[in-house]
This record gives sequence, structure tokens and C-alpha cells, in this order.
Amino acid sequence: MDDTTFKARIITGLQEVPPDAWNAVAYPTGETVDPCFSWEFLEALEASGAAVPETGWSSCHVLIEGPGDELLAAMPLYAKTHSQGEFVFDHSWADAYERAGGQYFPKLLSAVPFSPVTGRRLLCKPGPDRTRLQNALVSAAVQVAAQNDFSSLHVNFITPDAAEQLSETGLLIRNDQQFHWRNDGYETFGDFLGALSSAKRKNLRKERAKAQTGLTFKHLTGADITEDHWDAFFEFYMDTGSRKWGYPYLNRESFSLLGERLADQILLVMAYDGDHPIAGALNLIGSDTLYGRYWGCTDPRPFLHFETCYYQAIDFAIERGLKVVEAGAQGGHKLARGYAPVTTYSAHWIAHKGLREAIDHYLERERSAVEHEAQYLKKRTPFKKDNL
Repeated sequence: MDDTTFKARIITGLQEVPPDAWNAVAYPTGETVDPCFSWEFLEALEASGAAVPETGWSSCHVLIEGPGDELLAAMPLYAKTHSQGEFVFDHSWADAYERAGGQYFPKLLSAVPFSPVTGRRLLCKPGPDRTRLQNALVSAAVQVAAQNDFSSLHVNFITPDAAEQLSETGLLIRNDQQFHWRNDGYETFGDFLGALSSAKRKNLRKERAKAQTGLTFKHLTGADITEDHWDAFFEFYMDTGSRKWGYPYLNRESFSLLGERLADQILLVMAYDGDHPIAGALNLIGSDTLYGRYWGCTDPRPFLHFETCYYQAIDFAIERGLKVVEAGAQGGHKLARGYAPVTTYSAHWIAHKGLREAIDHYLERERSAVEHEAQYLKKRTPFKKDNL
């Protein structure tokens, strides 16, 4: 296939693309499934009003189409008027550029809104033209940024292979870290505890015992999740989100749409005091990974967050035979709970030459610091030394 046989097109909403066509490039046969960049998830954020121009998220997704308008590749893309809901922090870049008289916003972002989850951003089926089609997506995104005088293009939470590919196209690569739990063939939570040092094992047992005192935890998926559950969870989400972020990202309709479209790929962990729900955690179920997304509570109790978000997720992952629990951004406190440091990657195109050079120098130093911290933390995981 030569370049004349396909064309790039920008759309302003995923309703312009059939779900099956988008998902065919998002989930090629034989590759892992991440519900976060499915048509159902991304379009629900648009349809519910969570990721729309009024909230600073203007969809301008890139499509590469072939003969007969067949969708060959796609890239989720948003014009942003702020940096909220991204989890790759560029506030200092924006401040420096604007103090120097530049205008950092609007900018372009390729990511899953409000979800710091690593995955494919250059969506394309396997085949001999895959790399060329993916490069065409990047080229089209950069062209959109340049033609509209955007300051930058950011591609967040990409895979290591994508980081290498985007680096070769001239984008700057940034490293950060998250904490993930990995299933080393455990059949029970007790097996996982057995891999920890004696002191850490005792601490986790004490935490779970205190968190579970007087409470019942339920794992809800599929048709078991009702609108009453979403009502309760939304109350948790708003209470915690208002205190933690200042402005919760999703609205009540977002959760109903996600429940309607992705019920079988949702794990809702709910904590009950008697018949009264007091906390909950929303997770998405991938082909080999459990993605922890949102949590909240209206009755804070000791270790309730750890139990609802981390330990219950491990229980579910072991039961389902999932390989990884990816519990979101930051959180050094996860280390003591068996979640180990993992490097994450993002890629950045900066229009202004001076700003680009300054950021390039900064990223070089930052990558070294991130690697040094990762090596430090890996030596301080709770696992027995012979399990490292």
C-alpha cells in the first residue's frame, strides 16, 4: 500500500465512527484488550459531557482511511485548554512558556481522559503497513498542532515500543513511574502473602483485619451492577473527588453509560456496613490486567482505602487469573502493599524551538532521576529477597 491509497481525516466526536470499526483497530486479534480506549469508554465520556469543549476537552481524533473509507488506523486526540485529568504533569512547562510571553494553551493531547493507564495510542491492525500507518497518525497530529498554532502535542502513557517509535519521529520522551501488582502464579491471597517478608506479611494481615472489621465487601460485575449501586458510588466519587482534585471529572451520566456499555468489563468493589454502602472502587477488566480507576467513601475508616482499592483488587485478579493490577498514578504507599515500581512513558512535540530545547535538557536529567529512584525502590519492596 502506498501513501496515495489512504487519507487522514479529523473527526470531532466518536459518534462519527461505527463502534465495530474503531474497536477493530483498537483491539486487533491476538493483542491485549484494554477497555479504556474502546469506543464504548471514550464515547461515553463525550456523550455524558465529561470530555467535551465546555470542560476543556475538544475531540479531534485522527483517522487513517483506505479505499472505500475503510478505517485502517486511529488516534484518540483532544485539544486541551488546561492540563487537568492527564496525570503527566506539564504545569511548570506551561508556566515557564507563559512567563516568557508565549501561549501554552490550547495544546493537543492523545490519551485516555482522566485515566493514567498505559496502552496503545496509535491504533492499527498488525500487518506490513502498520508502522507506516502509525507514523501517518503522528504526522497528521503534528500537522494539526502546527496548522492551528498549538504549542505542543502530548502522547501520554504509551508502551515502551511506542516510546521508541515516537522518539525516532523526533518527539521528546519523558519517563515517570507507577506501582503495579504482578501475579506470580498465586492461587490465593495467602500465596501472595507467602512471598513477602515476615514483617510485611504481618503488617498486611493486620491492615486487612482492621479494614474488614464490621464490614462486608462485594465484587459486582455485569448485570449485578444496578443504578442504585451507581447512585451510591457516585456519592463516594463526588465526596472524595471534591476533596482530592477540587473538581471531579466525571458526572452521574458517565457512570450509567459505562455500566450500560461495559458492564461485563467492570468490577465494582463495594464496602457495606450492614446493608449501608460506605465505600466503593471502580475497576475495568482487561484481557490480562485489572485497571483501578476511581474510588471514594463517605465513612473513612482505618485502611479502608487500601482494602477497597488494593487488596480486593488482588483478590479478584487472583480469582480471575489476571497478570497485573494497575492501580493508577503515583502512590509510594503502594510499595509496602506489594505494588512494585514500573516505568511509564510519554512523548512530546514542542513547537517553539527554545522551549523544546529547554524541555529536552530537563527530560534528560529527569529520566536519570526517575531511573535512580526506581532502582532505590525496587530494593525496598516487601518481598523476600529471594523473590526479587
